[in-house]
Order: sequence, then C-alpha cells, then structure tokens
Amino acid sequence: MTAPTARTASSRRAHPAPRPANAGGPTLPRAVAAEWTRLKSLRSSWWAAALTVVVSAVLTHLSAQASSVDPGFDPLGSLTSGLLLAQVPPLVLGVLVGTGEYSTGTFRTTFVAEPRRWPVLVGQTAATAGFALLTAVAAVGAAVLALLPSARSRGLALDLGRDGTPQVLVGMALLLAGMALLGLALGALVRRPVPALTAAVLVVLVLPVALVLAADLSGDPLAAPAGVSSAQAAVNTVVTFLPTGAASLLTGEGAVEGAPDLGAVGGGLVLATWVLVPLALAAVRLRTRDVV
Repeated sequence: MTAPTARTASSRRAHPAPRPANAGGPTLPRAVAAEWTRLKSLRSSWWAAALTVVVSAVLTHLSAQASSVDPGFDPLGSLTSGLLLAQVPPLVLGVLVGTGEYSTGTFRTTFVAEPRRWPVLVGQTAATAGFALLTAVAAVGAAVLALLPSARSRGLALDLGRDGTPQVLVGMALLLAGMALLGLALGALVRRPVPALTAAVLVVLVLPVALVLAADLSGDPLAAPAGVSSAQAAVNTVVTFLPTGAASLLTGEGAVEGAPDLGAVGGGLVLATWVLVPLALAAVRLRTRDVV
C-alpha cells in the first residue's frame, strides 16, 4: 500500500493543481491599485500637490489684497487669479507619471507582468486622475480660504452659493485635474520627460501668448480701434480651442471677443479632447509598436 501512495504524492508534486484564474494574475483593478500605490510612494507627487495648493493660496491672497482697496471690491473676483501658475505642478506631475516607466527602465518588468500593456496605461490614468482631483479640491479650498482676510478687512462675506460661483469652483478643480491628465497623456505618448514637458509647456503656456502677440503685431498700433480685426478674431478662435481657452470657459470667464462661446460644457469638452487624443495615440503605440 505504501508504493502507490508514494507514487501518488510524487505525481502531485510533479503536476501541481492549477491555480484559480483570480488567485493573483494581472487584472485591471490590480493594475489601478499598483499605480495608485506607486504614485503615493513618490516624493514628487506630494511636492507637486503641495506646490499646487501653496501657489493657489498665495497668488489668490496677493491678488485679493491688491484689489481690496478698490471701491467696488469683490473678493470672489480674485478666486481664479492663481490658476495660471497653479496648473503647472499638476502638468509636471502628469508628465513624470507618464514617462516614469520609460525613464527608469522599469517598463520591462511591468510589461512582463502585464503583457497586455493597456491596463498599465489605464491604471496610470485612473491613479493620476484620483490623485490630481484630490489635490485640485485642496487647491480650490485653499484659494477660497485665501480670500477671507481681504474680505474681512472690508467687512464682506463670501457668498459661494451665488449665481456662477459653484460653476467656477467646479471648473477650477476640473481644470487642475485635467492638466495632470494632459501631462500624463503627452508623457505616455512621447515617453521622454524633457520632450514631453517641453510640448506640454508650449501648448499650455507659450502658444496662446505667442498667438496673441502675433495678432497684435500684425495690426496697426496707431489705428483707432474699430471692433475686432479678422486676424484677432482668428487668433481668439484658435486660442479658444487650446487648453488655455478651455480654462477660461470652465472657470466662467467666458469667450473672448470674436471667438465662439462654447460655454463651460464646451470648454470641458475641449480640454477632454486634448487629454483623450494623445492618450488614444499612446495606447495605439503601446499596443502596436515595440516598447523601447
């Protein structure tokens, strides 16, 4: 009786029972959890979050303090004054997340563990969106708190529920989160930190200013203003479809003269398009080309 028993035990050791499909293989939830853990473990993530909150608060406070001497001072008029620079840290964070696997060479291990590749990109997108949204909410809250000293100095109360203000608050949070996703999309597509960051800064900060300056230089500075010129209207239209134009629409500033007024929803769609197009291209490249 002992010989068959020994053979049976040896057979079981040579041919182990198959592991259940859900015992530990790569899945989309696990990819999201892994990217979230990695994002939280990076010091650069927390530095970017802290800078976003601090820049938003400091610039909003300085703008409100400078405007508080005006007779018709409205504290909420300075609410979005810190956004121009506060959007830079999330943009940089997104680029670092999108290029991190390639700049460190860990993509080899990652894609061996997950041969399908696309769940990694989805996990990065979901983790970045969650982290950036939490940061954005904190930055918006810091901007609101930064208005209180100036408002109290004039005996004014902040009415965050008045017409248009909730939309501005939500738009600010969506804009900051969208900038992080835009940086991620460009980073995942380009795969190199410096070119990706250069492209992001050019699209978000440099191109709108360059277009406006070019339109101003093309006109006659001595001519009397007579409405919006065709060149200026064309430039304003192009800027509306850039991330900067989407930011103005999302935060309630409205469309500039001569450009289509897409509203807040249209601004959100413009920003979403800037995120989704490079993300889709990055997914196609990840799926169809070698990872180098």
